[in-house]
Amino acid sequence: MSEHPQNDDAAADLFDDAPDNASDDAPDGGPVREADMAVIEAGSRTLRTPVPLAPDDGVPARPKDPETERELRAIEGELTGRWPETKLEPSLDRMTALMDILGEPQRTYPAIHITGTNGKTSTARMVEQLLLGFHLRTGRYTSPHVQAMTERISLDGQPISAEKFIETYRDIQPYIEMTDNAQPHRLSFFEVITAMAYAAFADAPVDVAVVEVGMGGSWDATNVIDGSVAVVTPIALDHTDRLGTTPGEIAVEKSGIIKKDATVVLSQQPADAATVLLKHAVEVDATVAREGMEFGVVRREVAVGGQLVTLRGLGGEYEQIFLPLHGEHQAQNAAVALAAVEAFFGIGSTRVGSLDIDTIRGAFASVTSPGRLEVIRRSPTVVLDAAHNPAGARAAAAAVSEVFDFTHLVGVVGPSAEKDVRGLLEAFEPVLSEVVVTRNSTSRAMDVDELAALAVEVFGDDRVQVEARLDDAIEAAITLAEDEGAYAGAGVLVTGSVFTVGEARLLLGRK
Repeated sequence: MSEHPQNDDAAADLFDDAPDNASDDAPDGGPVREADMAVIEAGSRTLRTPVPLAPDDGVPARPKDPETERELRAIEGELTGRWPETKLEPSLDRMTALMDILGEPQRTYPAIHITGTNGKTSTARMVEQLLLGFHLRTGRYTSPHVQAMTERISLDGQPISAEKFIETYRDIQPYIEMTDNAQPHRLSFFEVITAMAYAAFADAPVDVAVVEVGMGGSWDATNVIDGSVAVVTPIALDHTDRLGTTPGEIAVEKSGIIKKDATVVLSQQPADAATVLLKHAVEVDATVAREGMEFGVVRREVAVGGQLVTLRGLGGEYEQIFLPLHGEHQAQNAAVALAAVEAFFGIGSTRVGSLDIDTIRGAFASVTSPGRLEVIRRSPTVVLDAAHNPAGARAAAAAVSEVFDFTHLVGVVGPSAEKDVRGLLEAFEPVLSEVVVTRNSTSRAMDVDELAALAVEVFGDDRVQVEARLDDAIEAAITLAEDEGAYAGAGVLVTGSVFTVGEARLLLGRK
């Protein structure tokens, strides 16, 4: 059964319309940037002057204090000198050893653990806002970061401060070194920063942790935690060289976060993936809530700045919810997030009734998800989306078509080499009038000439332009859009990688 908050008196105030006889017995990551982001921030030109469109997107700026900045960069250098997230050994031995000598910090708070292929970060951010709405102290761990490494660890809805990041690392550094010396391989970057998150959450302390899996599930570094609620967002083909070549094979790894007696919240899944997940849930005696069965999206309509949705949760319907994110996929993420929070509070198992609707509305209205169909400037409109696989690209393309009245959309595409780049380009081809292919600053970025050759096969030679530098690519795309005229409905979509989007945000003035 799902675990409810430790303060039962406070939790009792969270429910609406519970009958008097209610009884307590009644489901991704990329690499750390090798390039120094400060070079992009300070050395590259800011592309024209954008209009600020969001007051607070949760992406932290660099520290203003020179000494803090120096020490933060030193620690970032130490972390990136370890195995990157792209080099993996499927084992929890190192993490288990480190958690043991740290005193098992990840067991000092309940957790909602989130895996899947697409939508994990947006779902985690929604879950966090809902929990904050009910006055719980939260810790959120997501990956990869858009611009700053400190984004990955959030406390009470805000990225951890540079000072706290430094303090946390220095506090556990001796234990990291002890573990390194005792293991055949040193801890990886992802393992260390995961340990930092768990330690920071325990030190806060938080009432609940919202933890996004990095890759897979069973052997992911985050899986030393036991989530009372496990969430599986839609599974699609990605990281096929490590996780499997079918949704069902990939689901085997992802099902590993579903622990004994937990509640598992499942997005709609391919049939073979659903079979694997449900079978594992039965084996560990987990309670299952399925999108389209126990919860889901009842209706949705496009609204200014987002969409208006009615969600069916585990405790009833929640009407007239404004979600300031675009696309059907984000409405589905919202339904999953709501069900996960309901499950955390025991709705559907130990409690009857629904959560307070005004709190739900306020929480969803405050959600942000940087780099997910994010409008970064106007005239022409520039949209950023971190789609990096065909499934994500199809969702983004559908949302662009639904939300924006573009008559001429120019794509700036900079993917990673190991992805299904042809599939990504094919997904975007119907909505892009032309494409500027480029690369970000990481070593994983696809060679521009190889990317151009693929793009020509998909789009045709007349619709492809090549710019090796991202700043030149964005400038070229903006020029192409402007050439259509001020009233032609032209726009620019920057996509292909979280890192491409992060660097584009800096180039376009979001710091």
